[in-house]
Amino acid sequence: MAKLKRDVVVVMDPIESIKIAKDTTFAMLLEAQRRGYRLYYVRPGGLGMRDGTAIALTSSLSVRDDSEHWFETGIPSQRALGSADLVLMRKDPPVDADYLHDTQILSAAQRAGALIVNDPQGLRDHNEKLAALEFPQCCPPTLVSRDATELKAFVSEHGDTVLKPLDGMGGRSIFRARAGEANLNVILETLTGGSRHLTLAQRYVPEIVHGDKRILLIDGAPVDFCLARIPQGDEFRGNLAAGGRGEGRPLSERDRWIAAQVGPEMKRRGMRFVGLDVIGDYLTEVNVTSPTCVRELDKQFGLNIAGQLFDALETTDLAGA
Repeated sequence: MAKLKRDVVVVMDPIESIKIAKDTTFAMLLEAQRRGYRLYYVRPGGLGMRDGTAIALTSSLSVRDDSEHWFETGIPSQRALGSADLVLMRKDPPVDADYLHDTQILSAAQRAGALIVNDPQGLRDHNEKLAALEFPQCCPPTLVSRDATELKAFVSEHGDTVLKPLDGMGGRSIFRARAGEANLNVILETLTGGSRHLTLAQRYVPEIVHGDKRILLIDGAPVDFCLARIPQGDEFRGNLAAGGRGEGRPLSERDRWIAAQVGPEMKRRGMRFVGLDVIGDYLTEVNVTSPTCVRELDKQFGLNIAGQLFDALETTDLAGA
């Protein structure tokens, strides 16, 4: 496969702070470098516009799989973003005003011919928790509301629930609440900010004890293995950031059914690399900003998921050239 006639430009959180054993963006950069692409690192806050042209403050970048010294960058300089670039948009949430403004700049780069992964419009449109609800046949009973009374009634109806904000990540600010919970009013006041903020309530899925599965989609098609993030100790959250243990597993028939429900629509919207969160038989989130778990799955099963992604990117880009 011939490589793209583009440079790889990565927009990410500070590269000096990543944990390379678990960082999916790092896996992408290693693969791009292995294929002979020139790498450029966008300095945090480095996107902008000049006279209608998307620009970025970038440094040349080289990476190596060494936990002591994993990157080197060159002298920063400004470049216009356009047809010479494949831009990996890999900033973590929150999807706040600054993030949205960056996607608008990347849309300008896209109009100038840059290939953006994932599509900037899709990143703006997809809240990762609300996106799952576009596929209600895959989800457990769910309510999204600012109304504490309505949320409290949902908890009473289902008896055991999970409550969380729409803009969290890594398991932060997720509560498990049962009917009659003494602190339920406080939890709802905290999450809704006194009826100002939307909060998601979802029936608790007890299969979480067996893991919160991350299923990766490349152009809508699932990778054959998922990473089950299993809660540890007295923790009910499976997120790796909350101390969960990652265990690789082959996809089940139900996992593949969920992927088949979601994948084609994600591909249609330009979401080239997506992470589905599945607990038991239920979809709970559709992650499009910076899905992870590549390094863990690669190590456990001898895969090269970033290689699969670049194969897909090269195939479609060359077909459209």
